[in-house]
Amino acid sequence: MTKPIIELKKVTKTFKLPHERRNSLKEHLFNFWRLRAYETIRAADDVSLSIQPGEFIGIIGPNGSGKSTLLKLIAGVLYPDTGEIAVRGRISPFLELGVGFQPELSGQDNVCLYAAILGLTKVQTRERYDQIVAFAELERFMDQKVKNYSTGMQMRLAFAITAHVDADILLVDEALAVGDESFQQKCLAKMNQLKLSGKTILFVSHDLERIKANCKKIIEMKAGRINGQ
Repeated sequence: MTKPIIELKKVTKTFKLPHERRNSLKEHLFNFWRLRAYETIRAADDVSLSIQPGEFIGIIGPNGSGKSTLLKLIAGVLYPDTGEIAVRGRISPFLELGVGFQPELSGQDNVCLYAAILGLTKVQTRERYDQIVAFAELERFMDQKVKNYSTGMQMRLAFAITAHVDADILLVDEALAVGDESFQQKCLAKMNQLKLSGKTILFVSHDLERIKANCKKIIEMKAGRINGQ
């Protein structure tokens, strides 16, 4: 029997949110000895999940339900408080817009940097550079600094790099929603192409119809838990 490519067992992740804000130095000094009140939020609450190689899974749920936290735990960006996570493959994450980009560097330099972060060698990056730029449709802008890119341009470049690193697992968060409709369709077509080649994809979106149209399996999250667990 094939082992799951992603497996979570009773995973919990909590965050502490302060009830009061101290914005000024004066507030910090006068309240130095006063204990701050915190609210504990369970972004992942005893989550167990098993994903097989080649599955294209959609993750839905309201804001704050734990969808993005789940992807970050799988990607290793966050670590669980309790529980176990096993990932049997190389991950390419498209989680937060701009993560891994250096705004003072050009688009070309950022492709090399971001690709290296995701595990590509210099030779592999050179071989795929033209494909990445063509997919992002940014040929005219690669010599510009990324700080001058619009949000949509950054999204195009980040997804293009993520989709061309030949990883086993692609994690796609809601940042894809900032792109225009035609580019979103292009990204979805690329994800389906990757699925046909045997890649495993986890796709977070608020668009239930889009999830239903593209994903074979849907996971619904609410208050840090998977519906039905």
